[in-house]
Order: sequence, then C-alpha cells, then structure tokens
Amino acid sequence: MDYKSEYNRWLENVTEADLQEELNGMDDKAMEDAFYRDLAFGTGGLRGTIGAGTNRMNVYTVSKASQGLSNYLGSGASVVIGYDSRIKSDVFTKVAAGVFAANGIKVHIWSELLPVPTVSYAVRALGASAGIMITASHNPSKYNGYKVYGADGCQITTEAAAAILAEIEKLDIFADVKNSSFEDGLKSGIIDYIDDSVLTSFIEEVKKQSVLFGDEINRDVAIVYSPLNGTGLKPVTRALEESGFTNITVVEEQRNPDGNFPTCPFPNPEIREAMDLGLQYCEKTGADLLLATDPDADRCGIAVKTASGEYQLMSGNEVGLLLLDYVCSQRIKHNKMPEHPVFVKTVVTMDLAEKIAEHYGLETVNVLTGFKFIGEVIGKLEAQGREKDYVCGFEESYGYLTGSYVRDKDAVNAAFIICEMFAFYKTRGISLSDKLDELFNTYGFCLNTLHFYEFGGSAGMVKMQEIMADFHRGVDNFAGQKVVKTLDYSKGLDGLPASDVLKFYTETGSVVIRPSGTEPKVKAYISVTANNRSEAEKIEEAIGAELAEKIK
Repeated sequence: MDYKSEYNRWLENVTEADLQEELNGMDDKAMEDAFYRDLAFGTGGLRGTIGAGTNRMNVYTVSKASQGLSNYLGSGASVVIGYDSRIKSDVFTKVAAGVFAANGIKVHIWSELLPVPTVSYAVRALGASAGIMITASHNPSKYNGYKVYGADGCQITTEAAAAILAEIEKLDIFADVKNSSFEDGLKSGIIDYIDDSVLTSFIEEVKKQSVLFGDEINRDVAIVYSPLNGTGLKPVTRALEESGFTNITVVEEQRNPDGNFPTCPFPNPEIREAMDLGLQYCEKTGADLLLATDPDADRCGIAVKTASGEYQLMSGNEVGLLLLDYVCSQRIKHNKMPEHPVFVKTVVTMDLAEKIAEHYGLETVNVLTGFKFIGEVIGKLEAQGREKDYVCGFEESYGYLTGSYVRDKDAVNAAFIICEMFAFYKTRGISLSDKLDELFNTYGFCLNTLHFYEFGGSAGMVKMQEIMADFHRGVDNFAGQKVVKTLDYSKGLDGLPASDVLKFYTETGSVVIRPSGTEPKVKAYISVTANNRSEAEKIEEAIGAELAEKIK
C-alpha cells in the first residue's frame, strides 16, 4: 500500500475530530505504521490498536468490515451484536449496527455489555445468520477488536473468513460503505434489543452444567471475585448466587466497566499483576478462593488458599486438569457418562490431560490453537446427533467449557464449575493444591510454560516470518533435549486446516512455536515431563534461555 497517498485520502475524508487531530500529528514513522497495510481480517475477525489509519481500529475500518460481512450475508439476514467495556466499544457497536441496517440486515443487540459467550448463545437462540462481538479480549486498553460468529454460534471458519475478506477487499473504505442512523434503526424496528429472557436462558444453561447429581457441598465458601473492569460482574455473580454461592466479595476497584483498566493495565488473568489486587482482598478477608475473568469474560483465572494460609495461583493447564478429572469422576460415579465421551484440547495444551481422559474412557481430539476449533468439534458432534458426547474442553490460555450450549470458551461456566469443584473438595477436606499433587503423582509431573517475543511495525512482521521460516527448516534439539518427532501443521495435519504451527516432541516433552493470530508476537510453549518439579524447571529454564537467544 502507498501509505502516504492513503494518508492524504484520510485527511480529505475523515470527519471525526479525534481522528483528524491524530492524523495531523503523525510523523512519517507513525504514518507508515498506521497505513502500510489494512488491519488483518481472519478467523478471529479484526483486532488492533485504536486510532486513525487502515491498520487501526476505528469507525471506518469497523464500517468497512461490516459492509463486507453484509455483502457476504445478503439482504434479509440477521445478526447478533454484543460488546464489552473497551474504549469505543459502544461507538463501534452502533456504527456496525447502522451499516447492517442500511443493508437490510436485521440486528439483535444486547442492551448492556455482556460476555462474549452470550453472543455465541444468542446467535443460536435467535436463529441469527451471524454474530459480532466488539472486544479485544484480554489485550491492553489501547486495543479493540471485531470478532465474528457464524450461524452455528462458532467463530467463523477459515473458508468463511476468506470469503468475507474477499468482500471486504472489494470495497473503498469511504465510497462503498452504506451507513444509517442507529436511532433510526431502533425506531423502524430493523434494530432491536434482545429480550432479558435470552440472558436468563443462558444463565440456566450454565447452572445445568453442575455434576453434583445430588452430592452435598458447603456453598458458604468465601470467594473474592474480580471482573477486571469488564463484562463478567452481572452474569458470574448471578449464576453463583442463584446456585447458593452468596459469600462473594467483589474487588471494588475492578467492579465497574472501565476500558482504561486503571488498576490492571494488562487485564489478563494469566498475568499475575492482573490478580494482585484480588490477592490483596483475599489476604484481608481470608477468602478461600479468588476468581478473575478477563474483560469479555471468556477466560477465568483462580488462586486458592493453601494449608499454610498462602494463596497459590493456578495455571490454565492446572485448572483444566482439575476440571477434567472432577467432571469425569462425578459422571462415572453417578453413571452419567455418555457411551462415547469426547474431550477436546488444543495442541499447545498440556498433553497430560490425554492420560486423564484415557483413564476415564474418553476419546481425546486435538485441535489447533484457539477455542473456535473446540467449538467446531462440538458443532460436528451436534450434526451427528452426538452433542451430549462432548464432556469437556479446555485450552492452556485459561479457556474452559463443560457444556455444548455455546461454541466458545465461557468464563461464566468456568467460574460456576470451578466454585462447585472447589466446594466439593473442601467439604471433603481436600484442597485443590492437594488434588493437583494427587493427579501429578498418579499420571506423572508435567510443567508447561509460555514464552512470547514481540515484534512491532512492518519490520516486525517480516522478522516474525523469518523466524518461523528458520524453525521450519528443522531443529535437532532444544538445550540438549533431542527432537524425536516434528509435526508441521502448516501442511494441514489430522484433517485440521493448515496453520503456521510447529510442534517438536523431545525426549522430555515438547516445544510448540507459532506466531500469534492477534498480536505481533511469536509464541513458544514448552512442556517438560520429569520426576519432580525441580528437575522439570531446570530443563525448562535451559530450553527457554536457548529459545530466547535464538529468536531475539
């Protein structure tokens, strides 16, 4: 793209005062970064920093994407739109709704900000053609995004994304986009608010995921909860309180929606800093359990009180192992396991989960990184009349789902089933830390870590491609750990769509390398199996240091 010419076109056509001011203040470097390409559109939709330019999230890039999606869907279709607490999420929502309405597409919109899984749910509940969620998930406040769902409630497939992108690329961002007033759409009825009964139905589906089957638990466990200034407060506390978990303290500084995330600049429960304030609340109240959900409430992180009175943060893999074992053991105990049960995980998720699934007689399906692929498996099972065979799915990045009522990870479900699991074991004098140790003693100790390396701007994109090309040429060992097998998912292995992911199996575990689909990062997932934690950490540290040197 001739970025200077496009910059000048924007100067001539943009009418919003904040975008005009930003454009006028750009130096050449900022200009190039904002206009050297169009913001990438893929299976995850759009995601980028908020601002002026074709490589930014703004009303023009949102409108163009909405017009392309409208052309793909055709007049007479319908869409569901949801949004989170991020900066300009409400603005982008109304702009997108206006474009759909101008194209004769019916719009169902949530009347308040709600978690991303409620969009997946409402698409299917209302029989809509597609769904849109305005969110940048767990990214810092400068980001926003535009996530697209198909009629099946699952994030769009690679094929659908390519077809929508083809429609988007035909458009001139200023000349070819139809627009209409959000308020006029409400008056005419082509835009309407989703009835509260749909949210109630969603909450009821979450509560149905209980696997107690009559077993008694003490629900008076002390819980500290943080929605991290996002969308989780209402649905998470409602699901818990309606199920008898009423001893809940909310982190006040992170209670209300705030796209600036003033006390958690990286609002991701994977990151300790995002959990710090919640941990302080736990220390003050003596709570048993800390829950935190990311801004669009599809990820859930926890910390548990140990026997020594300290609080232990648990990784996504660790929580996933515990949930898988809890759900399976309860189903087996009460004879509620389906005849052909299925567990789904991503290729970067701890391989130890497969041993637990095998123990309980579950088939494990491995999919590419991203919960949308787990959602697709659920959809395929449903098409075969087997949706009840889906027992559980999780990914290492704090995403879980124990039911088939949605097609994406759901932190409302995760918070509910985690609290039930915690209370179940606590009632029987067992801590989650002890239970995790028991699983490691039974199936072997495994350590999984994530490392990422950031590369900004156009030069960064080139650098990332060079790094991946280097790994594709092959690796003999990682820090002396011999590579015994390599899986190159760019070749479309195991019936999965081609994706730039490499998994190297070593003598002690595995290393997965992939570029992020939403951020300018290369990610490395290290998995080490050893006799104990100390031994595993030593091997992991050596591999991590070698990777950092090689990539940087």
